[in-house]
Amino acid sequence: MSATKRKVLITGAAGRIGTELTRRLGDRYDLRLHFNRTVPDQPLVDDYVVANIADYDAIAPAMEGVDSIIHLAGQPSWRAEWADVHEANVQGQFNVYESARKAGVRRILFASTNHVMGMYDRDTAWPIYADQPVRPDSLYGVTKAFGETLGRHYHDRYGMSVINFRIGWFLEKPEDEIARYMWLSPRDFAQLCWRAIESDVGYGTFYAISGNSSRNWDITDSIVRLGYRPEDDADEHMPPKYGHASFNDGQAGS
Repeated sequence: MSATKRKVLITGAAGRIGTELTRRLGDRYDLRLHFNRTVPDQPLVDDYVVANIADYDAIAPAMEGVDSIIHLAGQPSWRAEWADVHEANVQGQFNVYESARKAGVRRILFASTNHVMGMYDRDTAWPIYADQPVRPDSLYGVTKAFGETLGRHYHDRYGMSVINFRIGWFLEKPEDEIARYMWLSPRDFAQLCWRAIESDVGYGTFYAISGNSSRNWDITDSIVRLGYRPEDDADEHMPPKYGHASFNDGQAGS
């Protein structure tokens, strides 16, 4: 293993996204994985920690020697009640940022969500740009908006680089009409992550979807500021469309 590789921590590494990123970024970075309730029998890398991010003392040691964090851990359900999203997505988010700051972590990539802007989708108020006022469609979306704002504070106050990704629908292949507009392929997200880690962006919020021809969310900033060059397009995997798909309550998103 090259000594020049950046040390990158992936929190929530047992999930679908974390597993794919581990596979796709393992040759590029020296990875450390974080698990909580689900710990694989055979983790893909030897360097891993088990901790609840809502417990500061438990998660803080994971930050030692880390250059960048891909922060995926948290409550992932847009239907979750406040107690669940508060523990993981508010207290847990603070613990990650604060322990990262004290450990000298250079950059955090935060897995935000399309649900931060979900009411625009409900109202079919497209296209949507990342710099519009937030309109969360759920308490889950509210906590992700909090995470984006917390990152803004840590950038402005402490100089930490923070990049927020508003993730669409992470799937191996698009499955239905909703995915036509919001699909994020594994290889495109892996590219977004490595480009973000290696960019000079201090703070930014970006839509994380593939280069879908029918997309409703603007990815210009992802292309211009991060150098993103999406390789996948949902329309290439779907039959020709007729008319416009309706936004189905936002339940498809991450």
